[in-house]
Amino acid sequence: MSKERNFLYAGDVNTFAFDWGRLALTVAPETNGATRFSGGIVDLGAGQGHTRHNHPGAEEIIFVISGNGEQMVEDPDGNPVVQKVSAGCTIYVPESRYHSTLNTGDGPMQLFVVYSPAGPELALRDLPDFRLVPPGGK
Repeated sequence: MSKERNFLYAGDVNTFAFDWGRLALTVAPETNGATRFSGGIVDLGAGQGHTRHNHPGAEEIIFVISGNGEQMVEDPDGNPVVQKVSAGCTIYVPESRYHSTLNTGDGPMQLFVVYSPAGPELALRDLPDFRLVPPGGK
């Protein structure tokens, strides 16, 4: 049976749930056989976000679908650069660069993230607040 699943909604796949939000990997080797990148939908509640972290050896694209927040991406010298972001903004995180996202709005914030190469998102499974939610689960 082929792993190729070309049309997916966030509710069709396992979701990584955390105290700060959720990630539904709609594109990944284990989801549909993608080999060069992975990605999915991130949901952050009001006042929630993920702390400063990096993805060694991988670049990331963050696209703000809805909501408002503050995005931090460190410059090449390790200095934090913070900018307000909202729907329609694309954020590029260079390889191995530290970054963080905070939802500063009153409602939910939704992002689409892409990692290249695929794989750095699997380290999220090692976080102490990680929970795997099956499709259709809460």
